[in-house]
Amino acid sequence: GWCPLSSAGAQTSQLLVKPPWRPAVLWDQVTLTCQGLGTTSATTWYKDGQQWEQEQRDHVLVTEGGTYTCDRPSTGLSSPVRVLDDPLVLQVPTWALLEGDTLTLRCRR
Repeated sequence: GWCPLSSAGAQTSQLLVKPPWRPAVLWDQVTLTCQGLGTTSATTWYKDGQQWEQEQRDHVLVTEGGTYTCDRPSTGLSSPVRVLDDPLVLQVPTWALLEGDTLTLRCRR
């Protein structure tokens, strides 16, 4: 699961991607979750730099490729996440890896 941000450590909103693979791909049924301070109803979503017409909630199911960000009033704009609409993609896991770890890649089409 995801750990919520603590008020002491929150500097910016965080945009989390599920499933946790990079790059994110549209056919993976990508869900974006915006974490930050304040109420979830205050979340504003942006797609390709334009405000995205979504209900003001903290998570969305992506149905189009593009670059997504979210904004929460108390913690500001998140870093962008790009969701590709490509037929063939080599993906790597988003979690931290150390030298010597086994790395699983996904090549899907």
